[in-house]
Amino acid sequence: MTERTLAIVKPDGVMQKKVGEIVRRIERKGYDIIDMKMIKADETLLRAHYAELVDRPFFPGLMHYMMEHPVVAMVVEGDNVVKGWRTLMGTTNPTEAAPGTIRGDFGRDWPGDEVRNVVHGSDSPDNALREISLWFPELTR
Repeated sequence: MTERTLAIVKPDGVMQKKVGEIVRRIERKGYDIIDMKMIKADETLLRAHYAELVDRPFFPGLMHYMMEHPVVAMVVEGDNVVKGWRTLMGTTNPTEAAPGTIRGDFGRDWPGDEVRNVVHGSDSPDNALREISLWFPELTR
């Protein structure tokens, strides 16, 4: 089933110069990148994107992390791409992520219990549509 997902290379992935490697892995899997842009995310966009997390105690740190450097956002298309991209990313916690996954290879635990896990991916086809409309409104008009 062909679907779309939002893939984001987070600030730590951009700062580590891993964008090319991450794009290579997406393309090697056979997925198509429909659109891509580098963007400095602002508070309005991030509050909408992470709407279900705004009341969590870690949210201010997440906002700081996501606004400290530009990110690369992509719309990725392919058969079962939501599940496939999440498999390529690896588990959320980079310490627990398998070697060979993006988070397993490039993610880090930082001092102060901060997790920097390099990439984001939509967790469902419905969430993918919502997230794509936030980051790429020009594609959903």
